[in-house]
Amino acid sequence: MKPRIPWRRRLLVRLMFASVLIAVCSVAATAWLAVTTTTSALEEEQGQDLAADNKILAQLSGYAADHPDWSGVGHTVRVLAAKTGRRIALTTADRTLIADSAPHDTPLPPRPAAAVDPLHTDTYTESGAQLSGIDPRAVGPFGLTAPEREKLDLVAAKEQLCLDHMGVQTTVQHTPSGRPYVVLDDARDTPLQLKARCGTVYGEPAVDTGDPLDFPTTTETKALDALADLARPCLQAKGMDLGGPLSLTYDPTGRNPVSGGFLVTEQGEKRETDQAMNCVTNARRTQLEPYVAPAAELFLGIGDQTAPRFDMSTANKARIVGAAGLVLAVTVAVTAVVALRLVRPLRALTAAVRQPPELHVRAPVRTRDETGLLAEAFNDLTERRERLEEQRKAMVSDIAHELRSPLTNIRGWLEVTRDGLVDPDPALLASLHEEALVLQRIIDDLQDLAAADAGTLRVHREPVRAADLAEQVAAAYRVAADTAGVTLLTDADGTAWLDADPVRMRQALGNLVSNAIRHTPADGTVTLAARRDGDDVVLTVTDTGQGIAADDLPHVFERFWRAEKSRSRRTGGSGLGLPIVRHLLAAHDGTAEARSEPGKGAEFILRLPAAQPPADVS
Repeated sequence: MKPRIPWRRRLLVRLMFASVLIAVCSVAATAWLAVTTTTSALEEEQGQDLAADNKILAQLSGYAADHPDWSGVGHTVRVLAAKTGRRIALTTADRTLIADSAPHDTPLPPRPAAAVDPLHTDTYTESGAQLSGIDPRAVGPFGLTAPEREKLDLVAAKEQLCLDHMGVQTTVQHTPSGRPYVVLDDARDTPLQLKARCGTVYGEPAVDTGDPLDFPTTTETKALDALADLARPCLQAKGMDLGGPLSLTYDPTGRNPVSGGFLVTEQGEKRETDQAMNCVTNARRTQLEPYVAPAAELFLGIGDQTAPRFDMSTANKARIVGAAGLVLAVTVAVTAVVALRLVRPLRALTAAVRQPPELHVRAPVRTRDETGLLAEAFNDLTERRERLEEQRKAMVSDIAHELRSPLTNIRGWLEVTRDGLVDPDPALLASLHEEALVLQRIIDDLQDLAAADAGTLRVHREPVRAADLAEQVAAAYRVAADTAGVTLLTDADGTAWLDADPVRMRQALGNLVSNAIRHTPADGTVTLAARRDGDDVVLTVTDTGQGIAADDLPHVFERFWRAEKSRSRRTGGSGLGLPIVRHLLAAHDGTAEARSEPGKGAEFILRLPAAQPPADVS
């Protein structure tokens, strides 16, 4: 009864399950990777675009803070556009073009990206941010002259050296106007008295130090006086007045380079109000206006491409799910077709294997893939098994026949001798001895083949001259050749040596010479030759008999094979000599080959590795 395979263990089901699992994992991994990679790339690109936009705005604001107009900004715009890969355009408030990195007549984006106005927007204090206030780089009349900078730099260097000697690490930095200031690397751990000893207390004005870093220079004093004159009307209109001169602040960010002194109200109360600071700030804008470029609008981008580049909407999600489902369905369908094509020949092969061995059933081969190759290999195995079975049957029959004949003769002569019908004379004993030798030869041949099959065939190698080997074999079979009327010749190269077992090689050559004499008619010739051929020694046995048919030539080294099945052991031998020759040559790392043309005789060629002659041989 055909065994039933559970569904979960069937190859088709497992292939389908594996393919579905792989498809699901692939689709999921691909979708997740696509979404995360795209999202990450877009976030990174958007972050890079935002950073580039902020950098463009900051540099153009710095240009405006340092130039009274936009006349030379074209070069700066082109350089920034080349570095950032963006289209940069500057216009006035009424859209009059100031500078543009794009070709002439290229339309502007529909909306400006930002306003470039250093008097109202601070892009310097915090990187990437737009703060309300005056850009610290707009210094105008507060910019120090070169001598003033050199003097203050010397003072700052002395204070830094003083603090360094007291174990306080500091750094000297500069405001946009060129004024130096000392920054403590770790102000929280530094006692304030150490700072005061060197002339500076950050965050509060230094008292009674006489330090030039604490007081405005001549340039700054003039600018502060002018600023006070500009702020005074606004303060008076609000019922306030300056209680003292305006002074510099000590804000290292430089956002507020000046501040008001104490403001005195009409009632005489001292207080600093937001209204007073507004008056001072507006006065600063009025004072800086001639030194900075007028406000402009900044346009960024390329043409009208302002739509978002990525939209993970519901429709897009549905498309992704639909595509994934389609991929899954196609994968399942293809897997089912492939699995069926794989399973069908396997089932046919299984059915062929289950047939009885004696039927030698072949599996149908319909494909050229791995399954088809497996079916071909199975058919080849079946053919070899069938051929071996035939050879086994023939071998058993041949062995029985080979052993039965001498045993029958021996038994018959022994029985008639026992019954007194024949006297045991020397001729009878010689005949019985010959039959025993035949049995011994067959048994020895079978033993040699069994040893070769088991890998226990031993050879004892030594340097052997090929010519000596040929002469010894020829001498051993000279009598048999003369009896058969066959001429036995030798043609050996005296310089050819081989590393071989002389006994086994005489056995191999003897088998070939014996076969040649047996298959050569009277007045024929058998030639035993030896020669050197490169790194090999070639031994050949050639006869002038009828030869071997082309269909029989591939089988001559098979056991118990005879070209003529009707031959007896007296004319055809036991059928074991040539297989023994092949095994003996294999044990010597050599090869045995047969060549023949019907009607022109046969040639057996033994090829073995050559050896160097012994040192004592000249």
